[in-house]
Amino acid sequence: MEGFFGRYDHKLDSKGRLTLPSRFCNAFEDGAFISSYLGGCLALWTPVEFGIRMREMQEKASTSAKWRNLVRVWAAGTYQAEKDGQARIIIPPHLREFADIASEVVISGAIDHIEIWNPLRWRELEEPQERMLILGEQDI
Repeated sequence: MEGFFGRYDHKLDSKGRLTLPSRFCNAFEDGAFISSYLGGCLALWTPVEFGIRMREMQEKASTSAKWRNLVRVWAAGTYQAEKDGQARIIIPPHLREFADIASEVVISGAIDHIEIWNPLRWRELEEPQERMLILGEQDI
């Protein structure tokens, strides 16, 4: 089965490196791209998915000045990450600052990419959605 799913609690080491969950390691054999993302998290993309995302962003950039500026900031904040021998990737300081990540993180599968969250931000997002599932307010 392809796609990213699941939730994992991890920590960054003192050098800002994140060990990827073993379930996700093979997907990043050819490298990874990490970027700022919606909701104040970080997104980790495989090279194939990042290529798709870049084409989408290029198309949007041609539609308005607002989109061009957003694409500029997104592209400037994106980093090509290489997984080391211990399945770690470096999260650059500017991306850690964007996502308000110090040490602990939540890694969540988001189907076509992985999201890396500050645990408090993740919980703020997760709680109301879980409540909707419990109450049956949303068909999935």
